Amino acid sequence: MALKTGRTVKSSIAEHDPDFAPPTFAKVVATIGPASDSPEMLARLIEAGVNVFRLNFSHGNLDEHARRLRTIRETADELGRVVGVLGDLAGPKLRISEVPEGGFILGVGQDVELRKGVTRAFFEDRVGEPVPVFGVTIERIIDEVRPGQRVLINDGAIRMLAVESEPGVLRCRVLVGGEVTSRKGINLPETDLSLPSMTDRDHECLQWAVANGLDFLALSFVRTAAEVRSLKETIRGMCAADRAKGDEQGSTIQVIAKIEKPQALDNIDAIVAESDAIMVARGDLGVEMDLARVPVAQKKIIECCEAHGTPVIVATQMLETMIDRPIPTRAEASDVANAIFDNTDAVMLSGETAVGKFPEVTVRTMRRIIAEAESHMRAHRLSKPPMRFAEGHSSTAALARGAWQAAADLDAAAIVCWSQHGGTARYLSQNDFQIPILAYSSDPRFVRRMTLLRGVTPVLHQPPTEGGLGFWNRTVDDHLVALGLASPGDWIALLAGRPLGVAKRTNTLTVHRVGEQDSGYMRE
Repeated sequence: MALKTGRTVKSSIAEHDPDFAPPTFAKVVATIGPASDSPEMLARLIEAGVNVFRLNFSHGNLDEHARRLRTIRETADELGRVVGVLGDLAGPKLRISEVPEGGFILGVGQDVELRKGVTRAFFEDRVGEPVPVFGVTIERIIDEVRPGQRVLINDGAIRMLAVESEPGVLRCRVLVGGEVTSRKGINLPETDLSLPSMTDRDHECLQWAVANGLDFLALSFVRTAAEVRSLKETIRGMCAADRAKGDEQGSTIQVIAKIEKPQALDNIDAIVAESDAIMVARGDLGVEMDLARVPVAQKKIIECCEAHGTPVIVATQMLETMIDRPIPTRAEASDVANAIFDNTDAVMLSGETAVGKFPEVTVRTMRRIIAEAESHMRAHRLSKPPMRFAEGHSSTAALARGAWQAAADLDAAAIVCWSQHGGTARYLSQNDFQIPILAYSSDPRFVRRMTLLRGVTPVLHQPPTEGGLGFWNRTVDDHLVALGLASPGDWIALLAGRPLGVAKRTNTLTVHRVGEQDSGYMRE
């Protein structure tokens, strides 16, 4: 089953109109920064196709993020668009101490010491040979690294091997040299650190995120499912007042686990099962493990997410050269397309939109690459009926399978569902329908959380007070035609429950021709 020819992206349009941003199934996440936080630019990025905006808590203060969040939501409301907001926790980032101006040049074979109590690096004479001595921002790691383990600085540009340790001192030998300046990052890919997954700063950002109703929260440097579980339990505890009012899920921010440590790959099934979504954070992952293994790791993570029905985001350096140039490299375009071929739910832009010179052009370029890749997939990959019957959702699974069969038999233009808390929409998204999914809810929080689901167009709408499913059916027709997802006379499949607006009530599947209000479908 595939989209009808009349609704597929026309390559000639994409080639000759650089401002053309076609609709896509995969979602676009864009990082907000100085280059993109004005109301005017945010409006242009939303129009260009951004579905979720990322606030990077590694940069800026909470007052700046509050201003950006307010601007995002006000702009989206003015445009009548649904946009999600993701807060990205920095995590326990290890860094070198301050270094005197000009930095230190480390040569191959040179010995280096990491020492507790050092706030500013210096040279110490050792039998006539000066030895660089550095401090670190989290000193406990000095006693946890063992001889034979690698110590990397500045995203792996400087590579050292631990050769000797004693309490408070770690001696390393330089394998790949270079310049070290103040507060460069440290990576310890072979060391099992006892660091907590969240810092004091992360807890401060978490409190702010809950108070301001963010939609997603990304946890950095995840190693085990227990770390994800702990964050979710903390959030639930912070939302106890809402539960006391009967709001069991509304304030519970969805947790995204960032996979950027080799230890996470060893525990990937449990982490994916525990998380609301996964981010393949290829930056640190490419430093912590052999770079040649990263593409394979990306595929395995996406496959694991597909098996569990967990949304996945591919991130880092996707269109990196567009920070300074208006066009990407051919390799970058292929990178984005290959993520789509692997069935990722979303792709993410970082510096390209946060500090780049061409934020809007970058988003439109990414959307065009996604559209071309998806068009190829529709032409060469058959849709399969839903196979997942998750525990507690067997009725939804059965309805989804029926919707797939009906859509296939009738060459339907779209699947439509009422999904009050996003569960039905999430289920449909993670099965390969290859046609648009329109998902309704009257709760703005859950509508925003559906922005990360592949193929899903979320719609905020109040359930009808009169007319029931029949009145909603007419609303659906109008929305589908207005969005260009269907034309009068097209078949659609609808999943809903009675009454509309109540969670976990999906129990009805019908088919309907758009615009034929007297066909008898969806009548009470």
